[in-house]
Amino acid sequence: MRHEYDAGSGLLEADLAGDWCTQFDRWFAEAVAAGLPEPNAMVVGTADATGRPSARTVLLKGYDQQGFVFFTNYRSRKGAEVAVNAYASLVFPWFPMQRQVIVTGSVERIDRATTEEYFASRPRGSQLGAWASTQSSVLPDRAALDDSYRAAAQRFAEVAPIPAPEHWGGLRVRPDSVEFWQGRASRLHDRLRFRRTDSDWVVERLAP
Repeated sequence: MRHEYDAGSGLLEADLAGDWCTQFDRWFAEAVAAGLPEPNAMVVGTADATGRPSARTVLLKGYDQQGFVFFTNYRSRKGAEVAVNAYASLVFPWFPMQRQVIVTGSVERIDRATTEEYFASRPRGSQLGAWASTQSSVLPDRAALDDSYRAAAQRFAEVAPIPAPEHWGGLRVRPDSVEFWQGRASRLHDRLRFRRTDSDWVVERLAP
């Protein structure tokens, strides 16, 4: 399968905002306006202590100049991997717009108050799911997960609001680089990268 790209004038240096966050704002708003399904879906890549990689799709829940935030079970595979190798990559695959945003950076836990505030905003079923699921562990069958969910529902039947589990919370990817990729004809794509230096950010054009 092969698809030819045609993005008109593409992405030129003169088109970029002054910083990566403002540029991401612009592209994210355009992805939302274009009606892309779940434009906040991103592929999160991590690696264990030996460098073996893994990846999964996660929903972005917030971003600012500090970085990109998502929430997870800290005991999950990604949680365990960033605990021993605190770096990650993010890819926003906005294929219908012939665009990608590719982020690399370090990972840190966000403050507990923000985690609890976000957890309180989740549907009750999702809150119970966070207690019921031992994410990334091996289950004997689906019934075991359903039983765990019913047990959590019974445990918190008279509790409101349901508290966030201590093993569940937010992670922030602090970017060292943010690349904006725009498809172009003949595979001569535009790749403009904001890269952090010791004192500032620089913009670089990468060969496609």
